[in-house]
Amino acid sequence: MKQHFQNLVEEEEATIDMTPMLDVVFIMLIFFIVTASFVKEAGIDVNRPEASTAVSKPRATILVAISDKGEIWINKRRVDARAVQANIERLKAEIPQGSVVIQADQKASVDTLIKVMDASRAAGAYDVSIAAAEK
Repeated sequence: MKQHFQNLVEEEEATIDMTPMLDVVFIMLIFFIVTASFVKEAGIDVNRPEASTAVSKPRATILVAISDKGEIWINKRRVDARAVQANIERLKAEIPQGSVVIQADQKASVDTLIKVMDASRAAGAYDVSIAAAEK
C-alpha cells in the first residue's frame, strides 16, 4: 500500500499544468488579430500611367481597378458600372474614414474613369484619388 501511494505521488509531481501557457498564447493571438491591418486588393493588375507628381498614399482602404477593356473590379470581383456606387457605399459603411483609390490602366477609357469617380462621390467618398506610377 505504501509503495502504491508513493507511485501516485510521483505521477502527480511529473505533470505540468499547460493552462497558463495556453492562456498567454490565446491572448497573444487575439492581440495580433486586433492590431493587424488587412489590405484589400482590387482584384487585377493594371499598368498605371506615370506621373512626376505622384505621391504615396499608405492608408488607401477602398481600391477600385479599371482594366484596359473597361472592366471594373472591386474586392477581386468584377462589378458592373451601375453597381459601383452600391459597392462603395457598402465599403464606406464598413470603414467610414476610408479613402477611394482608382487604379486605372493606361489604356482605360476616360469615360469609365469618370463614371467610377462620380459613383464614388455619390456614395459619399469625397477623398478620391487616381493611382499613378512614380516617374
